[in-house]
Amino acid sequence: MTVKLPPGPSAPRAFQGAYALTMPLRGMRRLRDRYGDAFTVHVPVFGRAVVISDPAEIKQLFMTGPEVADNLEVNLGRVLGPRSFFALSGDEHRQQRKLLVPPFHGRRLGAYEKIVEAETLREMASWPEGRPFATLPSMMRITLNVILRAVFGAEGAELSRLRDLLPPFVTLGSRLAVVPMPKFGEARWSPWGRFRAMRREYDAIVERLIVKASHGENLDERDDVLALMLQSRYDDGSAMSHGEIADQLLTLLTAGHETTATTLAWAVERLRRHPAVLRDLVEETDAGGKELREATILEVQRTRPVIDLTSRQVKADSLRLGRWTLPKGYAVLVSIALIHDDETLFPNARAFDPSRFVGTRPDLYQWIPFGGGTRRCIGAAFATMELNVVLRTLLREYTLIPTNERDERWHSRGIAYAPGKGGLAVVRRRTAERAAPAQATRTQEAVR
Repeated sequence: MTVKLPPGPSAPRAFQGAYALTMPLRGMRRLRDRYGDAFTVHVPVFGRAVVISDPAEIKQLFMTGPEVADNLEVNLGRVLGPRSFFALSGDEHRQQRKLLVPPFHGRRLGAYEKIVEAETLREMASWPEGRPFATLPSMMRITLNVILRAVFGAEGAELSRLRDLLPPFVTLGSRLAVVPMPKFGEARWSPWGRFRAMRREYDAIVERLIVKASHGENLDERDDVLALMLQSRYDDGSAMSHGEIADQLLTLLTAGHETTATTLAWAVERLRRHPAVLRDLVEETDAGGKELREATILEVQRTRPVIDLTSRQVKADSLRLGRWTLPKGYAVLVSIALIHDDETLFPNARAFDPSRFVGTRPDLYQWIPFGGGTRRCIGAAFATMELNVVLRTLLREYTLIPTNERDERWHSRGIAYAPGKGGLAVVRRRTAERAAPAQATRTQEAVR
């Protein structure tokens, strides 16, 4: 085997790590400009890694079997648990995926749509009119309530406590996921100590919900994810353990909450700065259409990807990847932002132009906000449905006031990139706008 790595910076690991943390997106673009569409880095957490953004090499990586390139040894399982999707690899990952894909596809999505619209209307009822406010907190509450109801199926004291516990839990976990773990224990007052305490409370709450559901009647008539998990069986007939269920539910609650909410905040930020697109979307929604709205969601995810990297680690002695030969242990980081910014794939790539996706679907090796291959997000269809319903409800119920302010800057929340001002919006209720012409007509008739 002859190792062949792309060029890259020669600075010490600590310096490269500081550069990656302080200038993640801009730094990626600068490295691409200097070294090309592939480069080698040495950074904390990932170690020695090759960053790629060539579509052919990305496709090859996504099609590579898990025995050659699979999950990173250092992954989100550190914060989501050892039995979460992010921690599993090989056959274990395949079996878990087989059990958990069905709740997020097919006819069940139709039932979840009603939940999404109800939660959206409930949250938007409190929106202020005529003054700026950040939409990200609202979107967080919508997506959290939706995923809680989809996962557990009902309200109650436990869900009320989870509603309070999960936001700070997710925020802290997102930040800890991108820093090295302490080597010598965790003091209770330290970030990791506080995180472990919240995790223990989460486990206790979910255990009570599992026991309650297990002893409840008509479990087979319920559509929520917890009920489906309790009834699911592996190929050998065995059931998921409570620990497996707790870790997977936490993965669904966190991964299906923050990323979708952040994309919605970016959608607001983008549409306010593109009034022609916004006007066409409102007209389409009023007419009962959806093609442009679906294209707009794709373009928001292309131009403002919430997650910048998807990754693999070389498990075989070597991995031949296009022009390169990587040794065992190396990480391969796919830069989502760089491929989405590729002019050869998306002409005028920096422009926000939903029309590029009207009447066509993106290539899933070039448009990759959900990752790809065997580790593509299992909740992609659910997230897309949720984005569609929330945006449709917003356009139907409110007038979103355009702005000529500068684009909001990218702000790192640890794992996700959010608009720096939280997706500022100024809105008016459309119900009031519709009532005004009717009132004028009644007044004219009364005068006559």
